[in-house]
Amino acid sequence: MTRTRTLAGDAAYPLLALAVGTLCWWAVTALGDVPAFVLPAPTAVAARLVGNPTLYARNAWYTLETVVYGGSVGIAGGFLLAVLVAYLPRVRTAVYPYLVAVRVLPKIAVAPLLLIYLGTGTSTAVVFVALIAFFPLVLNAAAGLDGAPTAHRELLRSVDAGVLERIVFVDLPYALPDVFAGLKQSVTLAVVGAVVAEWVIADEGLGYLVLMGSENVRPDVMLAALVVLLLEGLVLYGAVVLLQRRAYRRLGLESAAER
Repeated sequence: MTRTRTLAGDAAYPLLALAVGTLCWWAVTALGDVPAFVLPAPTAVAARLVGNPTLYARNAWYTLETVVYGGSVGIAGGFLLAVLVAYLPRVRTAVYPYLVAVRVLPKIAVAPLLLIYLGTGTSTAVVFVALIAFFPLVLNAAAGLDGAPTAHRELLRSVDAGVLERIVFVDLPYALPDVFAGLKQSVTLAVVGAVVAEWVIADEGLGYLVLMGSENVRPDVMLAALVVLLLEGLVLYGAVVLLQRRAYRRLGLESAAER
């Protein structure tokens, strides 16, 4: 019962903040005599969504596919490379400095190159999103896998446990906070990457709707697309949080799962 009340309270405050923010938005448009082409009222944005739900649903699905496919490829590749970096010193010495260097490179600078090499379309957008999602996970996971206590590793060696046992029973449980931190960053940046790809590479998706709304001075179209994009991002982020809590509970880390 206490847990249910806590969850209800945690959900109530964000909803209250959303209601207050929407009310302030409406007050500015209604009382401030703001032109609709500068800032449309919340009712105008809602009418845009209700008036053409198929348009936003179709483009939201396109963006979701790009995020899921590209994010999955980037996350899987990032975790695989993190394992190699963590357990093969020569790979770490050869690759890790470049991972750090490329991490600070603005990824949007790569989009025109992909446009030249791969052309426009979904596959190019997926490749771009995969690159965006790759780097946060590989750096966080590599740091986490290398952070298990030495005493625990020595204990496994004393009973002739192999590398696989070390990974499964020691390194991976201790790496989970870092892995999920990288996963949250990757998912969030994958949504951003999908929007950027739709601006530069693709001709569909919520990002493309935002771009078209900007070119035609239709802020109601832009804001409606941003609302759908926000909901999509929150759902994906929430899925990662639920996965994290489930993994923690399965490992008996209930206190960590509550955070």
